[in-house]
Amino acid sequence: MKASLSNYRQAPRKVRLLADLVRGKSVKSALVELSFVEKRASFPMIQLIDSAVANAQNNFNASKDDLFIKEIRVDKGLVMKRFMPRARGRATPLRHRTSHINVVLGVKGENIEIKETVKAPAKAIKKTKTVAKAKTLKK
Repeated sequence: MKASLSNYRQAPRKVRLLADLVRGKSVKSALVELSFVEKRASFPMIQLIDSAVANAQNNFNASKDDLFIKEIRVDKGLVMKRFMPRARGRATPLRHRTSHINVVLGVKGENIEIKETVKAPAKAIKKTKTVAKAKTLKK
């Protein structure tokens, strides 16, 4: 239940504002919120979420009411480099940034596996490093 948009010609910093707005919400409420936001990225984001919903309905027989935005990620895309002429024969660089947007939908009643990572205390890690260094110095 994924959809992606590659090389969308807007800076990732601007698109992430909308991604943070709809992350974790149900599809219906996300689409309503995006329709009222006055940002240029809102229309492509609506189309992308609609595409992910269509993928979920066709491939997994999921209903639109049960879907929510599990993950939405905005990554850096290509950077087109251009130059603008300036005074005295100089040129300054222009960077036209692009974005890669990835949307993953989830089903509300579905069991989600949470992987727990066990971290060792920081003191124990320091002790093992110092002991290992001391042993190597003695040999």
